[in-house]
Amino acid sequence: MDFRFSIPTPLEHFESLVSSDDGFPLLEAAAAVACIEYPQLDTQQVLHEVDKLLGQLMESRDASSRSALTRLKALNHRFYADWGFQGNPNDFYALDNSCLNAVLHRRRGIPVSLAVIWLELATALQLPAHGICFPGHFLLKVSVAEGQIVLDPLSGQSFSSNMLAEMLEPMQKAFHRVDEDDVPLGLYLQAATPRDIIARMLSNLKEVYRSDKNWAKLIEVQNRLLVLLPSEWTELRDRGLAYAELGVHDRAREDLQTYLNQTGNPEDAAYIRAALLDLQRM
Repeated sequence: MDFRFSIPTPLEHFESLVSSDDGFPLLEAAAAVACIEYPQLDTQQVLHEVDKLLGQLMESRDASSRSALTRLKALNHRFYADWGFQGNPNDFYALDNSCLNAVLHRRRGIPVSLAVIWLELATALQLPAHGICFPGHFLLKVSVAEGQIVLDPLSGQSFSSNMLAEMLEPMQKAFHRVDEDDVPLGLYLQAATPRDIIARMLSNLKEVYRSDKNWAKLIEVQNRLLVLLPSEWTELRDRGLAYAELGVHDRAREDLQTYLNQTGNPEDAAYIRAALLDLQRM
């Protein structure tokens, strides 16, 4: 009898992690995202590194305080002052800013990658904390007895309602929403699900690989986005366009035709049909 077992591919491992919203392992799924750039990465080692941080955090008496605000202050002091986690303004679009293994090593990241680590520690401290997919800048929020606190994952700084409204203004102007019928600020502060957070991480990587014209890596991102968000047909379209750039014409045609079949008459239908005609000539 043959008892050999095949080792799952990085994509298969990622798929197993995100298959259900029940008990969605945010930290491990985020670590698995880094396997796109680091195929040999041991994701369990990433989890172990965060466990070591938690052990150091729990050495503080305030980390086990009955006051949520005191526990929050203990976490932020450790995370930003002691451990030195921060943004990377000099190289914001570096790939390593989105890879948890590198973020843990360099103590540099973008808002969403720093937030994933911070949220894991906050959960261990039993803080009612959530991520927020705020336009242009991922945020954190924590509910304490004194009220809701919205934080910047880059620094731990808290934001007032006026500051958040100012951050929204450029987006509202871009979409012509600065009027009496503006969407209430609170709707932009809804808690993000773990699936939302991983999608945000992948979308950041997507833009970096697309900017670098690294089509092979972009396809790996798209494969994960399609596993994560199977009904998002624009992600299938984008994979098809990446296949076309890579010269894999049959896969490109398949993805683009399926996109048109599933979406009927999307706004970009003429462009996609033209791309399909070009592919058929190749």
